[in-house]
Amino acid sequence: MAGALRLQLLLGSRPLGYFITLEGPDGCGKTTQTALLVDWLRAQGHDVLQTREPGGTSIGDQVREVLHSLRNTEMHPRTEILLYSASRAQLVHERIRPHLARGGVVVSDRYYDSTLAYQGYGHQLDLDALQQITAFATGGLKPDLTLYLDISAEEGLKRRQRAAQAGAEWNRLDAYALDFHRRVRAGYHELIAAEPARWVVFDAAQPVDALCAEIVAVVAARVPQP
Repeated sequence: MAGALRLQLLLGSRPLGYFITLEGPDGCGKTTQTALLVDWLRAQGHDVLQTREPGGTSIGDQVREVLHSLRNTEMHPRTEILLYSASRAQLVHERIRPHLARGGVVVSDRYYDSTLAYQGYGHQLDLDALQQITAFATGGLKPDLTLYLDISAEEGLKRRQRAAQAGAEWNRLDAYALDFHRRVRAGYHELIAAEPARWVVFDAAQPVDALCAEIVAVVAARVPQP
């Protein structure tokens, strides 16, 4: 009984709706493309929940502030993973699963692949341990489709710096060394190679409109009509 309960906890049940995540290195343009995709899906008549990680709930937004604050530069990577997972657990329970259960579409700016890429490959924490923590936090809920916006670590950080100069957030993870961000990007490519059916890779260096058109074409072919 204990083994069956543990398996059910790790795997969870599959909701009815469609779950899309956008991933990529810092500066790849995920937030912009998430908003554009959500607008397009709603125009097609879909019931869409747009969310982000960390955050997406009142509790999660409080955790996000702690995680991203430049005041917390002494934060240990293990603390980081547990805080991200706490925010994720609340988001899945409070918002994602209920919306999927109603047959809606969820579009999330980051999900657990960010943890594997940033804390696993970037900080070089034990991937098996991270996967177990992630399975516990999410109840085994996996995306149906993950859109990966690829850009070099150097170009991504240049974009983030330009945005910060214009008033956008510059957070604690942005401030990590270039080698960290290179490991993150390499980690994403490892994750894609391990599970290619779920991922679609896009060149994030192209113009916003061209990238959006490519994303919409992929999503239109995969998401069931409302």
